[in-house]
Amino acid sequence: MARRIAVIDVGTVSVRMAVASAEGSRLSDVERASRICDLSEGVSASGRILHAAIERTVSCVRDYLARARELGAEVAACTLTSAARDASNAIALLSELSALGLVPQVIPGDVEGSLAFLGAARDFEGERILVADSGGGSTEVALGRLESGKLSLSFVRSINVGCRRITERFLALHDPPLPDELERAHAACAAAFADVDADGVDRLVTCGGTATSLVAMELALDPYDPARVHLHELGRDEVAALEREMGMLTEAQRRFVTGLQPQRAPVILGGIVALGELMDAVGVESMTVTESDLLLGLAGVVGLVVSGSPSPVGWEPALVRLG
Repeated sequence: MARRIAVIDVGTVSVRMAVASAEGSRLSDVERASRICDLSEGVSASGRILHAAIERTVSCVRDYLARARELGAEVAACTLTSAARDASNAIALLSELSALGLVPQVIPGDVEGSLAFLGAARDFEGERILVADSGGGSTEVALGRLESGKLSLSFVRSINVGCRRITERFLALHDPPLPDELERAHAACAAAFADVDADGVDRLVTCGGTATSLVAMELALDPYDPARVHLHELGRDEVAALEREMGMLTEAQRRFVTGLQPQRAPVILGGIVALGELMDAVGVESMTVTESDLLLGLAGVVGLVVSGSPSPVGWEPALVRLG
């Protein structure tokens, strides 16, 4: 029997929710929402989450829970990723989320990567793929295969490279950044991805806000159209061209680029640098961008757990009733 579920992922840049009818890992009637709350603003420099960022995030999650109840969700799960792993005062955010009635879980990088792979691999049944979930503070890479519903992973790694982290470390001093600042950002990303072993991979699949924004900019989408973004092939030359374009613009000018959310203007260049270096490290000329990511993987795991089946990623979500 199908159950109505809600999943919330508190990411480094965006906070997202999906509500779906779940029958095991099969999902239908999915409604999604996404809001840029920039939880990691300043974390790289101070090691702490700003009070304003906590307020933005908690307000967003409160709204999501209200919407989930409107849609008839019976249970909810909430995960947090890189920013919450890094920040010394993450407990302040967790306490606020707990007060909303959730059991917030800060998941380790390997779980994050496994969930992203599980979500993305649905469209590539039987293929040996490398999934890269490029976020604000980290990039999770996972190599494996999903076949007949069974997940087989060769490796999962969380690498401390993300659009917000690269921006704050290398690209925040000048606007636009100087050429040598971009060179240092490229060198740091190249070193971080150097030992990603992708031998025998059929394709590189990327998800996350940077990847989907690249497609939206390439296609000049206004408004954003997830159907056109999903499974779009983006070549290395196209990524390089977008980097050159963004690298010549100030942050204020980037806010008016068609296809780019204005709130992503401060960090998009760092994200492009990271994805370009990942493509070079893997040795591919194109990547397949997907809208199916951690959120969908998390929803699939919740659907299995509420139906009494084991989690395919060796981790179980903490569920709360919304009745």
